[in-house]
Amino acid sequence: MTLKDKISNDTKEAMRVRDRSRLDTLRMLNASLKNQSIEAGRELTEEEEQAVLRRQLKQREESAEAYRKAGREEQAASESAEAELIRNYLPAPPSREELESIVDRAIEETGASGMRDMGNVMGRALALAENRAEGRELSAIVREKLQ
Repeated sequence: MTLKDKISNDTKEAMRVRDRSRLDTLRMLNASLKNQSIEAGRELTEEEEQAVLRRQLKQREESAEAYRKAGREEQAASESAEAELIRNYLPAPPSREELESIVDRAIEETGASGMRDMGNVMGRALALAENRAEGRELSAIVREKLQ
């Protein structure tokens, strides 16, 4: 079952049980996937579907943070709840130890010796992580290791 199919089935279930907040989030995900598919002119691969969901997740997390800074806790909670729902459709992110081993391998493979090699290491680390890791986390680990 593809990610799109799973979201579609969960949308129908949310309709059946009348879970409005979940239904709204799932409809937004369906629309994002459909728009990306139309833009690509074909059905999306699983990796592309996950990339769409990761973008949506990042938007929700950034919105929640902005709402918190503005003192709008109710909206921040709503955005956080949407982010959590989206997170359930993505593969589990790698642990800190896994990320460190990925960065070590990327450094070894690129022959990096300092901060000037960060771009090469980041590119290789993202490829090794198979898009399961956030660039922000990888970047912090790469900086630690290269300094």
